[in-house]
Amino acid sequence: MKSIELFAGAGGLGMGISLAGFEHLAVVEWDKWACDTIRENQQRGFPLVSEWAVTEGDVRRFDLSALPEGLDLVAGGPPCQPFSMGGKHRAYNDERDMFPAAIETIRKLKPRAFIIENVKGLTRPSFANYYQYVLLQLEFTEVAKRKGETWKEHFHRLQCEKTSGRLHSGGHLAYNVVPTLVNAADFGVPQKRERVFIVGFRDDQGIHWSFPTETHSFEALLHDQWVSGDYWERHKVLKRKRPSTSDSIEARVERLRRLGLPLFHRPWRTVRDALQGLPEPDSSEATSYNNHRLQNGARSYPGHTGSPLDLPAKTLKAGDHGVPGGENMMVKDNGAVRYFSVREAARLQTFPDGYIFHGTWSETMRQLGNAVPVGLAHIVASSVAEKLVESGTNALCERLRGCSIGRA
Repeated sequence: MKSIELFAGAGGLGMGISLAGFEHLAVVEWDKWACDTIRENQQRGFPLVSEWAVTEGDVRRFDLSALPEGLDLVAGGPPCQPFSMGGKHRAYNDERDMFPAAIETIRKLKPRAFIIENVKGLTRPSFANYYQYVLLQLEFTEVAKRKGETWKEHFHRLQCEKTSGRLHSGGHLAYNVVPTLVNAADFGVPQKRERVFIVGFRDDQGIHWSFPTETHSFEALLHDQWVSGDYWERHKVLKRKRPSTSDSIEARVERLRRLGLPLFHRPWRTVRDALQGLPEPDSSEATSYNNHRLQNGARSYPGHTGSPLDLPAKTLKAGDHGVPGGENMMVKDNGAVRYFSVREAARLQTFPDGYIFHGTWSETMRQLGNAVPVGLAHIVASSVAEKLVESGTNALCERLRGCSIGRA
C-alpha cells in the first residue's frame, strides 16, 4: 500500500505507518534538524526509514503532480502550536496553522484514507467552531473555499452541504470522518499523552471502522502494584523504597481487592518499565547507548515536578528549560530530579534504541516533544491498513464475480 507523510517531524508517525505495511512515496518536513535526524538514520541503514524520499521544505510548496491520485493513505500531524495548551492559542489566525495545507493535499490526491494527529487543545471550547470546520472540510473535500470567502462563510456553506446529504451520494467524493481523543498510556505507551486522531475513509469503499480498543489501564497497574505486588517483584524494588499511596489510591486498591475480578487490560507502562535496562546517563556503561548523556540543570518548582518512576511519564513537551523543560525530567527513588536523557525520552515515545536523534539536547527534545509515539502510530495505522486490505479484497471479489456472471 502506498502513502505520503506530511509534517513528518523526526519520523514517529511515519515509522508506525511503515510498520503497518505502508510504503511512503514522499515524506515532507520543513524543519532542518528533523530532516537531518531522518537522513542520518538513512545513512546508517535504519530499515524503517531507509527508503523514504525525504523533502525538506514547506508542504504548501511541495509538488504533488508526480504522485498518483487515489493512493492509499495521506498522513501527518500539522504543527500543534496554534492549538497547544502552552501556545498563544491563535488557531486560524496563526500562520503555523497547516490544516488548510493538509486538507488541500487530501483534496488533490483523493486518497483512500487519511490519518491526522494533533493536540488535545484542538478540542477546547474556544476552538469548537474551527474544529468542526476542519472536520467538515475533511468530510467534503470537493467543497473548496472560494476566493475571497472567509472561513466562517465557508463553514456555513459546508454545514448546508452536510444537512442536504447530497455529497454522500451520486458519485460525489466524500469521506467518512472519525475524530477520537485518546490517551497514549491506554495503548501501552509509557506516557500520559492525550492527542486527537482524525481518521477518514473515502465513502465509495464501504468501510466500517472504529478506533482501536484500549489495551492498558490504570486499574490494571494498581492491581499489579498494590494487589498482586508483581510489579515490585519484577523490578526488584524493596518495600522500604516503594512510594507511599494517597487516600484516593488506597480506596481504589481496596475496591480492586474486594471485587477480585479478572482484569481485561494490561497495566499502564511506567517510566521504570520504559527505562529498564538503561544505565544512569552519567555512568561509564551509558556510552554504549546513542543519545544517552546527562543534561544538568534540572530543578523542581510548583507545577513542574517531573515524572514519578512508577507511573507513565507526564506528557513530554517540545522544550528544554522553564515551563516545558520542567516536565521533561524524572523523579528518582531518592526524590531528586534530573532531566531525561534523549535516549530515555525516545523510549517514552517508543522509538527503537537503534534510532538516533540529530542535534543538541534541547533541539532533540523539541523533536521528541513534537513526535507521535511510534507504538501508538503503529496501532492506528494497522487498523486502517486492515480495513483497506479488506475493502480491496472485497472489491476484487466483486469484479471476479461479475466476470463469472458475464461468461455464464
